[in-house]
Amino acid sequence: MSELVVPAEALRAALSGLLDGLPPRQAAGAVERLIASYRGDTPTDAPILRDRADVAAYAAYRMPATFEAVRSALAAFADAAPGWVPGSHVDVGGGTGAATWAVAATWDGERPVTVLDWAEPALALGREIAAAHPALRDARWQRARIGAALRLDAADLVTVSYVLGELTAADRTAVVDAAAAAARAVVVVEPGTPDGYARVIEARGRLIAAGFQVAAPCPHSAACPIAPGTDWCHFSARVSRSSLHRQVKGGSLAYEDEKFSYVAAVRFPATPAPARVVRRPQIRKGQVLLDLCEPDEQLRRRTVTKRHGTLYKAARDADWGDAWPPDRDEV
Repeated sequence: MSELVVPAEALRAALSGLLDGLPPRQAAGAVERLIASYRGDTPTDAPILRDRADVAAYAAYRMPATFEAVRSALAAFADAAPGWVPGSHVDVGGGTGAATWAVAATWDGERPVTVLDWAEPALALGREIAAAHPALRDARWQRARIGAALRLDAADLVTVSYVLGELTAADRTAVVDAAAAAARAVVVVEPGTPDGYARVIEARGRLIAAGFQVAAPCPHSAACPIAPGTDWCHFSARVSRSSLHRQVKGGSLAYEDEKFSYVAAVRFPATPAPARVVRRPQIRKGQVLLDLCEPDEQLRRRTVTKRHGTLYKAARDADWGDAWPPDRDEV
């Protein structure tokens, strides 16, 4: 995988000025409404983003976090398929285009990009800020009903990020099936909540049934070992907040952690991680405790101590969501 091609700072620069001229109370009100929509029951008969004020608030409030979550998922995917680069990308329900920025940050070069969303104001703003990035200037921003009627042109990569929760069960099924029919690789990202994880697991099952192999985060394509209702698989991405971001979200810290669940599935050979760290490692005196999802479809806690030599140092550096061990030769 290449180094980060488009840093988050570039996206923040593109986002700066979005709220210029928008009364603070109007921006705050739009953010509060969006928070309520994304945390509660969202109607599926109309777009959440209704006008320029909504879209500007959304972009400032959510786009940096969505970018980092999708980029983290894509990084794990790229590690599992190091020789593969998408030749085309379709972003379903892409809104202002966070996933397109994440794809451009993961793989070098330009490619045909199509962003589909049913909110015209979101598409317009996404087109506006994409002009700041050479790989996205020629992207197509197309209005489409994201649901049962969705039909997709063939593409190497289809991303579906933070959109399934806005859909009815029937529409979720239709969107995942449309992505599976069109793509060589599908990446689904949802909030790192029990409900978000359930939607990812449902999509994962449909992709496997359609002939896909899981590339990440799972080390296998068998059933998830987490018993329904007991826990959920999710990860965390660190998001650096700009002053604009802190202003809109009302926070004081320079960062936040975005929790997300995801699956990346492919129709071509990939090498999933030997195991995946599924909780924050616990570092204790002379040992590190790692909670792992392993290729035999089991969740296990492994204890790595100083007697493990270089593995101990690697364990101390390991993070939630990392492949384990980092060197496949040590499997």
